[in-house]
Amino acid sequence: MDNTYSDPQRCEGSTYHFQRAFASGSHGRVGDVVVASRSHNPRVDIDETRTIFRVQATREELVTILETQRLEWQQSIPSYEERIQALQNLEKALLRRKEEFIRAIADDFGGRAAEETIALELFPVVNEIRHARRHLRRWMAPRRVPMPWQFWPARSRVEYQPLGVAGILSAWNYPLFLTLGPLVGAMAAGNHVMLKPSELAPRSAALIGTLIAELYPPEYVTVVIGDSKVASEFSQLPFDHLLFTGSGRVGKLVMRAASENLTPVTLELGGKSPALVHPNYPLRRATRRILNGKLYNAGQTCVAPDYVLLPAGRKAEFVRLAQEEVAVLYPRLIDNPDYTRVLNAQHYRRLAGLVEEARQSGAEVVEINPAKETCDEQSRVFPPTLLFGAGEATTVMREEVFGPVLPVVLYDRLDEAIEYINARPHPLALYYFDENGARIRDVLDRTISGGVTVNDCIYHLGQPNLPFGGVGPSGMGHYHGFDGFETFSKKKGIFLQSRWTPLKYLQPPYGERTRRILRFILGA
Repeated sequence: MDNTYSDPQRCEGSTYHFQRAFASGSHGRVGDVVVASRSHNPRVDIDETRTIFRVQATREELVTILETQRLEWQQSIPSYEERIQALQNLEKALLRRKEEFIRAIADDFGGRAAEETIALELFPVVNEIRHARRHLRRWMAPRRVPMPWQFWPARSRVEYQPLGVAGILSAWNYPLFLTLGPLVGAMAAGNHVMLKPSELAPRSAALIGTLIAELYPPEYVTVVIGDSKVASEFSQLPFDHLLFTGSGRVGKLVMRAASENLTPVTLELGGKSPALVHPNYPLRRATRRILNGKLYNAGQTCVAPDYVLLPAGRKAEFVRLAQEEVAVLYPRLIDNPDYTRVLNAQHYRRLAGLVEEARQSGAEVVEINPAKETCDEQSRVFPPTLLFGAGEATTVMREEVFGPVLPVVLYDRLDEAIEYINARPHPLALYYFDENGARIRDVLDRTISGGVTVNDCIYHLGQPNLPFGGVGPSGMGHYHGFDGFETFSKKKGIFLQSRWTPLKYLQPPYGERTRRILRFILGA
């Protein structure tokens, strides 16, 4: 366990002095990060010493946190005004601590461009907050729905009710966005929230814990930090909703654990998202946009294009264009702050193993390294790599790559490419490059994926008015914008009966009048 977070630090608005309170535990060191401060949270306006986030908590401690949050929620469900204030406070704090998050995330990765953290993490969260604040009153308002004439003059409406306590288990690849993005929807919906950031990005997780504690009392929103055992215990808690972002393998474990409590889950997984290029689309433009989407965060993105379906006969041209485009994007790899490192040595070895297995199977490997630098496990810089002819049984063609390795599959006919996609598990995203509206419509109709970007990559993810989520093996459920609000709400149908109702004629004892009414409303 990394104990580097016990140093004194200063947070805007409050002066914090950290101390660790450890106790012996069967699975390692456990305890709290405790803060002595004057809180500026409107719900907690006293001088106090309090836990700001839980480190390596036991199951009993996690249950206590959940029960405390649920009791507090039952006693005082956040109002519209409180939700707006909570979201506004989060936005201000994120902007105020922008540089801290840039440094923490760069440290976790061993190097990531500040511009990528701003564009791919900070901006999407802030945009979600602003979108929610702008539309929340309308989202919360009861919605009258039409009534079938047979039930007149009764009325019906739909109301969105907070669920209670939501749990969020996030991933390491975008630690800020994947933790606080779902939090926006959960808070907008009026829930209390427990967050479990990934332990594989420890500096980011600790900073998130500090930020949340600065803004909210722990019975409203709290952060739990710990290893995979803590994550496992977390997923077994009887939340009112649990959202998990991560791999399909772990997603199955989370779903199995949640099923013991019949906890509803949203699973944001991943999979092998294809980029399909039509022969008539300008290949240079497609190559540039595919590589840009692929190489953001060094390919460590759940919606990164995982493989390319390329028209047969365009291989040499694609290789040449890819080499030219990478040279423009990243003239150097190692001495280039724009090129993100692979998270750790284990992940680097996994990627190297994928390439070597493909090579052994007879695949052609094209490494793109413009400055011919030595990239190795020590630097954690993995060069962009194209694979041609990798066998279908190889790991790289069966599992999500999650790195700057890009298999290329050649096809002769568009139907053949669509059949190739449909013969595999439904992907989280699909990218189609074509300027013909009829063909675009055909591809959309004949394929199933979590989301689609046409003529570019990944940008559907950043739209607050579009639902984001997988389908089948790539996930279940949606969030972002209204869909996040709805996911963390109970969509309650309400029927309001009138003083007089024709339905009284459908009560026993049944007679000829009842039968005439039934024949009339049935139409037979």
